[in-house]
Amino acid sequence: MLLPDYPIETDRLRLRPFRAEDLDALHAIQSRPDVTRYLYWDARPLDDVRLVLADRLRQDRIVSEGDKLNLAMERRDTGALVGDVNLVWVSREHEQGEIGFVLHPDHHGRGLAREGAEVMLELGFAGLGLHRIVGRCDGRNNASMRVMEKLGMRREAHFRQNEIVKGERTDEVVYAMLADEWGGPPPGPA
Repeated sequence: MLLPDYPIETDRLRLRPFRAEDLDALHAIQSRPDVTRYLYWDARPLDDVRLVLADRLRQDRIVSEGDKLNLAMERRDTGALVGDVNLVWVSREHEQGEIGFVLHPDHHGRGLAREGAEVMLELGFAGLGLHRIVGRCDGRNNASMRVMEKLGMRREAHFRQNEIVKGERTDEVVYAMLADEWGGPPPGPA
């Protein structure tokens, strides 16, 4: 089981479970077409975000295979919710997980997604004892690919036109890292 001691603080972020009062801030992120462009879901109206938040309120620990840890990322200096990061326990047998991240565009380009995702890698490798963690994104999502590369993840696959997302054939790119390749957060500027 993985139940982190909250909040988890990094240099600039505070990662914590979602709270009911996060609704408006989460809606401000998930209602934007520029945020959802490369995701499986479209920009969400408030009522849909309310349902998403209800799920996230229960995603504060990983107990068994298939569980997802989904944490709010807020800036330590302002307390503003800027996005979320997640870790899924994909397979007990194969000791595998998957990370993901979504960040409000106003906070892009500052290394915050990387900073939050580093915590998810640490929780997966050290907390769950995973052997391998992957990250996936749409082949057009250059920003997400850069984040995974800065994390030190290796690009393992580029599946051409393997899915139809929002009526469009899209590529999928897969990055991965093994436990013995994880040495903690990479040095240097984000």
